[in-house]
Amino acid sequence: MEENIAILIADLSGYTALTEAHGATSAADLIDKYVSIVEDCLIGSSVLKERTGDEVMIVAECADHLLTTAVMIMKNTSSEHNFLQVHGGLHYGTVLKRNNSYFGSTINLTARIAAEANPGSFLCSVDFIEALNDKSICTFQSKGAYRFKNVNEEKEVAEIVNAATNLLAIDPICKMLILDKTLAIQHPEKADLFFCSQTCLDIFDKYQSVNPNIDR
Repeated sequence: MEENIAILIADLSGYTALTEAHGATSAADLIDKYVSIVEDCLIGSSVLKERTGDEVMIVAECADHLLTTAVMIMKNTSSEHNFLQVHGGLHYGTVLKRNNSYFGSTINLTARIAAEANPGSFLCSVDFIEALNDKSICTFQSKGAYRFKNVNEEKEVAEIVNAATNLLAIDPICKMLILDKTLAIQHPEKADLFFCSQTCLDIFDKYQSVNPNIDR
């Protein structure tokens, strides 16, 4: 059975770096927190359909519901101290539903859009924007036409503007968000660098001692 749905695919930026810096247990705890945040952000017809590692796929019958869910995820993850930034993609199109699973190029394109999003940002297709009933939910900034692998035509995409993330500091080692700089560890020589822990500062200094001309 084919149907039109809105799809959001999102994952955590820097998850591998976090795992390397803090270990599997800390990474698993963060994933649990991430999924809990996502579940609390589900609006209206939005449903958490699949989760693989740090990647989630959320679907909704109504694009407005999914956009609101995405905005809530961006807001709530960016307000978590010592957390990772989220990036994702949103698209609207036809999928094949079979045995409670979804198939089709719409899902593949959503994943490719998500892969192009920078940390802390969500990209969406023009198809998704056109499916909205209320385009005033947030502001969109056009990013122009993208060419995606295995997609014949270029696709216009736009970014959901989330200015708050530009004000955050990010641990350069594990990529965690630093919301309260008074609780973080500042680099003794680099005033603009903050770390979630002494462990990350030590890793940074060790890396710099080997590669002095490279910033992580």
